[in-house]
Amino acid sequence: VQLVESGGGLVQPGDSLRLSCATSGLNLDYYAIGWFRLAPGKEREGVSCVSSRDGSTFYSDSAKGRFTISRDNAKNLVYLQMDSLKPEDTAVYSCAARPGHCSGSPYLIYDYWGQGTQVTVSS
Repeated sequence: VQLVESGGGLVQPGDSLRLSCATSGLNLDYYAIGWFRLAPGKEREGVSCVSSRDGSTFYSDSAKGRFTISRDNAKNLVYLQMDSLKPEDTAVYSCAARPGHCSGSPYLIYDYWGQGTQVTVSS
């Protein structure tokens, strides 16, 4: 199983980015995918996730209204569209996979993780 993130970069406040999580070795029909971020000096934060069966989604308070998660099971891709980016969104963003359902619970265990992609929001 492999998860590879892409799409990060350096942008200005108010800009948009779309992150991609390319998966291989697992069937997205049966796996939930979550996006997490880790900023220097902060704990890892669950930003968003999409469940496998019903496609239900979760967004953290910081992501609601600005970020949108979506998936293309046929292409084995999951996206995180990030709009109206703020400097506090600066972090390494990683995707992760777990069977079935996901939520905002910090106790969910994800089985597979990508290496992450850097997002820097700065003027």
